[in-house]
Amino acid sequence: MAEENIPHVAVAGNPNSGKSTIFNGLTGLRQKVSNYPGVTVEKHGGVVRLPQTGEIHLIDLPGTYSLNPRSLDEQVTHDVLMGLHEDTPVPCAILVVLDASNLERHLFFATQILGLGRPTVVVLNMMDVCEQTGQHINLAELTKRLGAQVIPMTASAGRGFEELRTALDELLQVPLPARDTVELPLPIAGPLAEVATLLRDHNLAGPTSAPGEALRVICTPTSLDMPRLKPWRDELQPVVERARQQLTAAGMNWPTLEAELRYRWIDGLLPHIRRVQPAAPTAADRLDHWLTHPVWGIAALSVVVLTMFGAIFRLARAPMEWIKHGFGLVAEGITHVVPPGQIQSLLTDGIIAGVGGVLMFLPQIMLLFLFIAIIEDSGYTARIAFLLDRVMSRFGLHGKAFIPLFSSFACAIPGIMATRTIDNARDRLITILVAPLMCCSARWPIYLLLAGTVIPATVIWGFLPLQALVLGGLVLLGVLAAIFSAWGFRKTILRGPSTTLAQELPPYRLPQLRTLLHIMWERSALFLRKAGTVILLMSVLMWGLTNYPRHNPARPGTPLEQSFAGMLGRVLEPVIQPIGFDWRIGIAIISSFAAREVFVSSMATIYGAQVTDPHNMADLQTRLAAEKDVQGKPFFTPLRGISIMLFYVLAMQCFSTMIVVRRETGGWKWVGFQWFYMTGAAWLACFIVWQIGRVVGWR
Repeated sequence: MAEENIPHVAVAGNPNSGKSTIFNGLTGLRQKVSNYPGVTVEKHGGVVRLPQTGEIHLIDLPGTYSLNPRSLDEQVTHDVLMGLHEDTPVPCAILVVLDASNLERHLFFATQILGLGRPTVVVLNMMDVCEQTGQHINLAELTKRLGAQVIPMTASAGRGFEELRTALDELLQVPLPARDTVELPLPIAGPLAEVATLLRDHNLAGPTSAPGEALRVICTPTSLDMPRLKPWRDELQPVVERARQQLTAAGMNWPTLEAELRYRWIDGLLPHIRRVQPAAPTAADRLDHWLTHPVWGIAALSVVVLTMFGAIFRLARAPMEWIKHGFGLVAEGITHVVPPGQIQSLLTDGIIAGVGGVLMFLPQIMLLFLFIAIIEDSGYTARIAFLLDRVMSRFGLHGKAFIPLFSSFACAIPGIMATRTIDNARDRLITILVAPLMCCSARWPIYLLLAGTVIPATVIWGFLPLQALVLGGLVLLGVLAAIFSAWGFRKTILRGPSTTLAQELPPYRLPQLRTLLHIMWERSALFLRKAGTVILLMSVLMWGLTNYPRHNPARPGTPLEQSFAGMLGRVLEPVIQPIGFDWRIGIAIISSFAAREVFVSSMATIYGAQVTDPHNMADLQTRLAAEKDVQGKPFFTPLRGISIMLFYVLAMQCFSTMIVVRRETGGWKWVGFQWFYMTGAAWLACFIVWQIGRVVGWR
């Protein structure tokens, strides 16, 4: 069947309604499911096979609270549902997902969806939570009032999927157009008709969706500034203004008119379809009292973070040794098969030392992703956002900025893309500018390498490794740098009032092991793919730069100093020497601009080019710890190691992130500003630490 002949069905709903869980359950796609708003920034597609209809395509749309788009993700949902998205077929039916325990909020969006006039199935998800809170829904009456089939579900437990498949199959066989449940008062009909006609004439709405879209255009003060309406602004503006004047003359407040009409209908509906029995405070309520407390909540969060870092060091120790030993055996095998020479050196000193030096930290990276997945899937993320919102707003960060910033702990790229959920352009730009300061996974190999090299493996309080405490400090430093940078931008170049976060707390859920393992592997696979592409390429490149031109005994300097890499490092050295770096570290820093973790592979290649023991090809920490300066003292001291780590906390060392920032901000202006302020702050901070450390005699 041709693509255009396959039915396309949109899955829409409020954030945190379980929409993506239902999408995954229907399609079987291994898509990430997170228990907090804002994770689905772009639409995703999947295939479902139904008994009668056959193959259909499901479109998972970004979560939104209404069809009045105020941010980029809401614009995607609106345009797809209205048939305005260029690369997406017009959905022939819609699944609208509601949180059954929170109908007051979720029915607003549902009535807007029904007003589009498309065949619609209404899904009441989280029926288990609804029952736990003492709510009982009259499904037959709700179906009658909405004029669309209502399917009860508990998607997280796998209940209701067969009923939903059947309902969707029947609807596609006999499409029954939905109707708008809200009747418009007579004074609205005249002003609405003229605007609706113009929208239909310009293909901005269909015959059935035009009245509802016209109402939104009239009731949204900034509607004519939206990209989809700008080309026809001159034609629409006098008609819209005339409609607003007529509504004002009729005694109606047009900016709030749609909300008043729909919520009035919802308030009249609820007593007929819902019965609520008072319920005693649940264990979740009591837990929320502690986890969202301004004092005890912060204490609990601190315990969680410290426990996570401690576990990462302890649990990953053995598998790291296995990986290190495995690469050593591979290198030893190569020396027995490949004769000594440039090919052997490329394989052992370049590829094995470079890629192996990074992959040794894979167990710790996987554990980090596992802990983040547990926090997300359990519902704790929303509590952290609620807890920190008051602090964030005081420093000029939008309440919605927490989700992009939290996402940036995995990678700044999806974090920056997630800023599309922020409707205010200034708030979104501030979040983009500070998101790369979060401790992304690419920094972890650097931190783990240096912390394991220069920080003593001692234990504090009998359970907390000092190395874990240092890592926690680096993460906290990045967060503080982001907060104070945002505050500075708000007070200077991006002045404006801060806003707070209005967010419902999702129910607690017991994370499913299968989901957790999949998320851990999915994110770790990105790390592995980078090791097999960018890091491999940079390892080969660094090997070439450190081995050519070939050493000339008649010239002064070691083979590495005479190489292209050595020449480049010597040129850079005057700039980085005041912060404790030598030319070799400078080479690794330049190479890591492709990807931060390349620093580790570059260091492995640089130092691997000077040794020949194949048994230790992946043990870079041992090599660095044995490195001596010109006075015969350890070169990689705690002071130098901390200076390097501090540089990577603050510097903008990721070309891919800069490309995404350019795309999201529309030019190179803010990219250049971001690189300058971050790298400048990194150099200044390292200069202060290094110089003061030397003065006080700390090595």
